[in-house]
Amino acid sequence: MVDSAVQQETTLDTIDRQLINDYQSGFPLDPNPYQLVGDKLGISEEEVIQRISRLLDDGYLTRFGPLFNIEEFGGLFTLTAMEVPMDRFEEVNEIVNGFSEVAHNYEREHQLNMWYVLACESQQETDEVLERLHQATGIKPYPFPKLQEFYIGLRFEA
Repeated sequence: MVDSAVQQETTLDTIDRQLINDYQSGFPLDPNPYQLVGDKLGISEEEVIQRISRLLDDGYLTRFGPLFNIEEFGGLFTLTAMEVPMDRFEEVNEIVNGFSEVAHNYEREHQLNMWYVLACESQQETDEVLERLHQATGIKPYPFPKLQEFYIGLRFEA
């Protein structure tokens, strides 16, 4: 489930916590970023990559990668909601998350219980992706286009 408790296959050690805390707000822009991170943490480049993979696999991280302001490139973000029957939630979650245009996805306790952000290059592409999502899931997506942006600087301490 999207919001469910992390499956505790492993526990976070000091290096895991430092990796999560130090790099939520930015990762080195360098030809060898994992080496730079490893040097700072006192571990090898390979161990940085292995730790990130494990944190993703174990559910401590839900994504690892750049977050682009698509609007700077002429695209748009669209908050989207769906009313997903709970007995299909995991199935629909996998389908929705399989779309490369889905930036992130959350479960909510509401009639519209699945919320995600689409990042598309144009309104036409957004409309096409919404239709493909509808066809793939059999559930109508409800788009809520962004009218105004608010920056809140959200961080989570590990």
